[in-house]
Amino acid sequence: MEKTFSFKSSEIESSIEDFKNKGITEFTLQDEEILSHKGKLLKFLNLVEKKYPELFLTLPVNADVLDLDVCRAVSNLYCTLEIPLCGTSKGGTYLFDKKFYSRRAQTFNNLGLVFGFDMDFAAEDGDSVKLFRDRLDFALSLYPNHIDFPQLEKNSAAKMPKPTATFSTQDIQKMREVSYAIETFYSYGRAVTWFLSILKPLKMNASKFFQDFSEWQTLNNCGLESSWNVALASHSEIEKMQLEFLKFKYEEKNKADLFTVVSNIVRLNGALSRCYGENLEGEVELNYNPDELLGGGAFDIQSFFDNSIIENSRVKVFMGGEGPEYHYV
Repeated sequence: MEKTFSFKSSEIESSIEDFKNKGITEFTLQDEEILSHKGKLLKFLNLVEKKYPELFLTLPVNADVLDLDVCRAVSNLYCTLEIPLCGTSKGGTYLFDKKFYSRRAQTFNNLGLVFGFDMDFAAEDGDSVKLFRDRLDFALSLYPNHIDFPQLEKNSAAKMPKPTATFSTQDIQKMREVSYAIETFYSYGRAVTWFLSILKPLKMNASKFFQDFSEWQTLNNCGLESSWNVALASHSEIEKMQLEFLKFKYEEKNKADLFTVVSNIVRLNGALSRCYGENLEGEVELNYNPDELLGGGAFDIQSFFDNSIIENSRVKVFMGGEGPEYHYV
């Protein structure tokens, strides 16, 4: 159960011990005094490692606090980072520092950290659809585990979009729909491991892909304004949507011959993620060697298709001693 506590910095050590004694297994730190101060954050992380390393910790923290020392401390824990990915307005111009976020993301990925981005749109003067789409393409190139849009949440304290000279009411609605499409396909769909690979043969940027997916959702009554709720959907249901849309896009782009590879990659990774996340066993029919589908060669779909041998099989996915495993059945 995830639960939020308020405590003073001087009470950190006793509070962490209380978590363990009370059986609290997940915790989101929301103390800005700690989150905004490197020294205090390091102290907190070191105490968690010492007192309760099994705790699943969520840190909503600004990227500028996440230097190498903090990232190394995070790497020793069962932790996910929630990082605002945003710019600032200066003289009516929207400024966004790609180099800064690229350096931080490189550190996260090198250390194997789990991180996601929180993104907004039309929240600062000078922002526009073009700039928002550019941020989306950039964000997805950094391999975040997920991307969230607090402005979509009804009870969120996030600054709600209002029309401006550079972001019309119609633009805001379209970007709300695109944001929901990203949350559906990428975040709830657990697509981080394969998304950029399947995007490459389509010769599309991510923002255009999700614009198309948002339109597909609307036509299929599962978009932002429908009664369908992604938060209530099973991963298997979302995976079915992913595959239907990908089949459509690969046919549209005259790449239908590659879809079998894509389907194998999505379904095998999906089964592994459900095994890890929900402890669900499952069987997957494949057309290629599962080791190769999960290897580096599968990052290039066209090359994989050209060079891999058809090897029809069925594998069972199950939880092993060190995580999800599979064997032939």
